[in-house]
Amino acid sequence: MKVAITSTGNSQESKLDQRFGRCGFFTIYDTETGGVEFVPNPNKDVQEGAGPASVQLVASRNVSKIISGEFGIKIKSLLDSLKIQMIVLKEPEKTIGEIIKMLNN
Repeated sequence: MKVAITSTGNSQESKLDQRFGRCGFFTIYDTETGGVEFVPNPNKDVQEGAGPASVQLVASRNVSKIISGEFGIKIKSLLDSLKIQMIVLKEPEKTIGEIIKMLNN
């Protein structure tokens, strides 16, 4: 299963980005292979529509879950229709590496 995690940077030491649509990077973690990929978010600076565009980006990576600090109001129905689970993690100090460890337990 693939999980997208919003990240402030492109390493496992980076922190969880609290913003979904405007995060710096998406970390794509594959729970079966242990593979980790950092994808720059091209939507972080757009005027509007960052959330839906970011949904399309992570959906194209075949993720089943997205972990972020918060999601915009337009996102829930979009993710529901794509059968992608939203996980809200209100711990901005968590690193990507720590979140990956949590997923493995």
